[in-house]
Amino acid sequence: MALSIILIFFIYGLVFGSFFNVVGLRVPQKTLFAQNRSYCDTCQRTLTWSELIPVVSYVLQRGKCRKCGESISLIYPTMELATGILAAYTFYRYGWSRELLFGLVLISLVMPITVSDIAYRKIPNAILLFFSPIFFVLRLDALGDALLGAIVAFGLLMLIVVLSKGGMGLGDVKYFTLLGFAFGPLAFLLLFFLATLYGALIGVIVLQVKKTGRKTKIPFAPSIGLAAFTVFYYGEAIIQWYLSYFL
Repeated sequence: MALSIILIFFIYGLVFGSFFNVVGLRVPQKTLFAQNRSYCDTCQRTLTWSELIPVVSYVLQRGKCRKCGESISLIYPTMELATGILAAYTFYRYGWSRELLFGLVLISLVMPITVSDIAYRKIPNAILLFFSPIFFVLRLDALGDALLGAIVAFGLLMLIVVLSKGGMGLGDVKYFTLLGFAFGPLAFLLLFFLATLYGALIGVIVLQVKKTGRKTKIPFAPSIGLAAFTVFYYGEAIIQWYLSYFL
């Protein structure tokens, strides 16, 4: 029974991953409700149902539009598959619990923001504003800790913005602040450390693969999202290990 439920979460994750792609790509362009049906980004042709099966359609079409032959962004199947895996793993790890709900909301926040930042280098305010009251409700039982987390996150990030003279975008500041509220101060500090670590590693890999200069702008939201998931799943264990080993 548990395996079948995990499979259901995976399938639903694939479907919602497809929706998160649409949200992440359309919200920054303010076209989320401009066209109800999905369409090819190149030729604007409305896609048929057989072209909308998460991951499977991409594989069957060999990553190309059936009409114009243009390549379909690898973002689509990657985010669909990642969402499916994360949804399934969240249920596997936490079962029917409050943590499951928190995890699914976190996935719903991180995935479209990651898509948006990769595609446009933007973290949409609309997405952050949509999820803010949801996290507020989820954190009502520890509101003081949540508010302190937001204050720590905002203060730390604004200090970095000032010292680096704009080296970090305000979108990242807002994103971190919401995550600070969601996780609390101690977990946020771990999240921030991991995000900078992941960002540095991803930056090195991208620069090596693309052979570009150091001034190349690399989206930071994917690293923030990866750090958020790491803290959500393993943050308590990491903090306990650190405290026991170093203190």
